[in-house]
Amino acid sequence: MTQKRPIFAVAPMIDWTDRHCRYFHRQISREALLYTEMVVADAIIHGPRERLLGHDAAEHPLALQLGGSDPAKLADAVQIAEPYGYDEINLNVGCPSDRVQSGTFGACLMLRPETVAECIAAMKRVATVPVTVKCRIGVDEQEPEQALPELITRVLDAGADAIWIHARKAWLKGLSPKENREIPPLDYDIVYRMKQRWPDVFIGINGGIRTLDEAATHLTHVDGVMLGRAAYQNAAILADIDQRFFGAPAAEQDWEALRDRMMAYAERHIASGGRLQHVARHMVGLFTGLPGARRYRQILSTDAAKTGAGPEVLAAAFAAVDFSGTDQEAVSA
Repeated sequence: MTQKRPIFAVAPMIDWTDRHCRYFHRQISREALLYTEMVVADAIIHGPRERLLGHDAAEHPLALQLGGSDPAKLADAVQIAEPYGYDEINLNVGCPSDRVQSGTFGACLMLRPETVAECIAAMKRVATVPVTVKCRIGVDEQEPEQALPELITRVLDAGADAIWIHARKAWLKGLSPKENREIPPLDYDIVYRMKQRWPDVFIGINGGIRTLDEAATHLTHVDGVMLGRAAYQNAAILADIDQRFFGAPAAEQDWEALRDRMMAYAERHIASGGRLQHVARHMVGLFTGLPGARRYRQILSTDAAKTGAGPEVLAAAFAAVDFSGTDQEAVSA
């Protein structure tokens, strides 16, 4: 069954897509599907739940990504997360970090498709929202043409509602997580073939996608496109998504209004005991390529980190950017 959902997503990224990042991204695009960082099931069961699962209502549509390999614990985590109102629960079968491997989950689960299926089945039994999988095309010496279809078959039989595929292998030994995002060659064609094999299943693509033109090309083959670093490092790219992919009326981004919303948000965060830097660090790449962007970055990188820094730092940073003579396309290119 094809899952009816937004076709453009911002990828889950550890240490990046926290609640402040997601709130910021939501101010630029109303329609993009946002993902949390991966949250380990054990942490949800035993840790500070509000800190791990809490979010602003404005962040929706919002998916929670879980890490784990124990079906019972994942089911418990899904039930604990239920009151927080996520729109989707996603199982991480793609992260190659040593920390994740030591817990026997993430990308190493590509080697244990039967375990992934058991996890999905357990999550589906208690979930009230779609349960999805984000995986690689294979790991280490696996042959993707065999490993990927086997995984997809098993998780679909277990009830998975959608599959997001990072179109690279992961090498569990010898490559860092950063290298695993860059060195293994991209193979978009295999993802396209999976969609051809399962035409009625939502299959989305991730990995190395840098522009909205590239995203549009992928969407002629698959159901969804997920951007990671490209969306984080230049969040202005999100400004064109609603009009281009969701039919929203064409409109120039009101950067002053964005500034004011983020200042108000930062003020609330600081009043609750947080620091401006928690919010500002996600905004540093917003105006890449515009006159004044370097000064904008300097202000956010230095002044926002100072003790007692307040929302006025955001105002000063925005004031450094020269918007004259630019249009939306130039900002988001």
